[in-house]
Amino acid sequence: MNKALTITPLPYSPDPLGVFACLRARPGAVLLDSGRPVATGRFDIISSDPIAMLEVFSDGNAQLLSDQLSPPLSLSNDAFALQQWLLDQLDIPNEPSELPFLGGLIGYWGYDLGRESQAISSLQARAVLLPHARLGLYDWCISLDHVTQQAWLIATPERREQVEDWLTQAPVETSSFTLNSAFKAELSHAQYINRFNVVQRYIREGDCYQINLAQRFYADYQGDEWQAYLRLRQATPTPFSGFMAWDDKAVLSLSPERFIQCRNGEVETRPIKGTRPRGATLEEDQALAEQLLNSRKDRAENVMIVDLLRNDLGRVCQPGSITVPQLCRLESYPNVHHLVSVVKGILADSYTPLALLKAAFPGGSITGAPKIRAMQIIDELEPCQRSVYCGSLGYVDVRGSMDTSIAIRTMVAEAGRLHVWGGGGLVADSQADEEYTETLDKIRHLISALE
Repeated sequence: MNKALTITPLPYSPDPLGVFACLRARPGAVLLDSGRPVATGRFDIISSDPIAMLEVFSDGNAQLLSDQLSPPLSLSNDAFALQQWLLDQLDIPNEPSELPFLGGLIGYWGYDLGRESQAISSLQARAVLLPHARLGLYDWCISLDHVTQQAWLIATPERREQVEDWLTQAPVETSSFTLNSAFKAELSHAQYINRFNVVQRYIREGDCYQINLAQRFYADYQGDEWQAYLRLRQATPTPFSGFMAWDDKAVLSLSPERFIQCRNGEVETRPIKGTRPRGATLEEDQALAEQLLNSRKDRAENVMIVDLLRNDLGRVCQPGSITVPQLCRLESYPNVHHLVSVVKGILADSYTPLALLKAAFPGGSITGAPKIRAMQIIDELEPCQRSVYCGSLGYVDVRGSMDTSIAIRTMVAEAGRLHVWGGGGLVADSQADEEYTETLDKIRHLISALE
């Protein structure tokens, strides 16, 4: 499907929400939202009406919704190969453009997709029945660049006329959003502490040296999930946010963490490990930031994951290309301080961005190390599967570019119920009550914004 592209200037707005409001009722509408102009979140990407929609379920079973495409049966049980085949069907010219997305895949890859690709079976029930992955093949988008303060419509001439017409239509009226109950914890404090103690036993016995243990909270609601996203975004703007909704399901992500970016063969991942809450006063806030920067435990936790990611990237990057230009730098968000590192590499010529994603998925910052054993212990101790949480949202462009998040600070809606998880990395010198409190600190702003 070789189609000429047009790149048409649009009026710039620092806020993508008004543009997306005109399109969000369209089939497959998706928003990748940089929250506010920041160094790591330069672009917003908006699209809808994909050529095809791929949903991947348990055991690799997949469903492709398309009037135009029919994949070979040989790909039906290989989720990442099917994604690559789908991407290859979009034959868009390699335009000389610095814009991140000219066409390709946009959507999410759930944590449990990674568990199955690693052949780790689950003993736990699915509290949320969303597909393990849901990805649309898009041949157009609107891109907002908050550095140059420009906006663009990237589309074929036919698509451009359609989108321009959609943008003139009044936004669909929305119903208000209301919680019908307070958020409830799946685990009691005592149950979390018991699981913490099991992790400590595994660490002492040498099974692992870090486990990311999470707990789920849930509440019933009524109304429009988009209204919930607006409230969450106002409370906690972050550079790797995203929204998508379909049927009775929605993903509302306010993630601060990049998983993997690949651009012109250059690979970057930005693991977050180490957290403190923001202080009530400037003095308290600065003290908490200094405490985090000087914490040997938190720095050790971060370095462990840096080593894991160096190994993951090394499987598909050129030998000798892996570097760590940033180690344990403080980054501050509305609700927490974090320690953030940066690992970079050069993708080997024989690998695609999707092969890179598969090799490193799910992100080591939300599993622990060593990864396979950590994921087995997570499944043993967490009472339900993680769904989208700790997976990724993002895009894969037809030119070989990719940018994905770690889906933390993420709410998943289904059938009138919202689910949100909070977790943290446990190491040998972790303290049980401190770790329990950290899981609450990470999602308190999200829950408060809705309650």
